[in-house]
Amino acid sequence: MGTGPAGDAARLHTERSGSGLGLSVVRSIASAHGATATARPRPGGGLVATVGFPGG
Repeated sequence: MGTGPAGDAARLHTERSGSGLGLSVVRSIASAHGATATARPRPGGGLVATVGFPGG
């Protein structure tokens, strides 16, 4: 893999290991700002993550 943002993006799409804490952290941050964070499986693999902020 390369270095920098392009290399990081490639790694994110292929790496399957991790602690599984990412969504929990995102949900905590979103909640602190009055937002919501959800994730659902994507057909064919992966997931769809959505962060919604209240309208102003």
